[in-house]
Amino acid sequence: QVQLVESGGGLVQAGGSLRLSCAASGSIFSINTMGWYRQAQGKQRELVASFPSGGGTNYADSVKGRFTISRGNAKNTVYLQMNSLKPEDTAVYYCAANRYGVSYWGKGTSVTVSS
Repeated sequence: QVQLVESGGGLVQAGGSLRLSCAASGSIFSINTMGWYRQAQGKQRELVASFPSGGGTNYADSVKGRFTISRGNAKNTVYLQMNSLKPEDTAVYYCAANRYGVSYWGKGTSVTVSS
């Protein structure tokens, strides 16, 4: 089992920045992918950024150049630095991990960007 806990959400004005954190615990030794998803009200959950199993990083087109995913030194923490935030970035952001083909999700952290 893997537990994921997100933090760092909040209310910010358009053009501002936020940094989300995700701390993984439990059986983290075989996690092969981790990433961030978001779900806006009335919309489907979508990938924001991830570390895919093949290496490197992957970003949604809508956040390229504005968001950066990174890992902590202990490898069990993943961050999402969000700059130049737009009202359309408003959503609940979820941390996700995959281990042996099983997906794990955090409870989410809410981000609201005011215009």
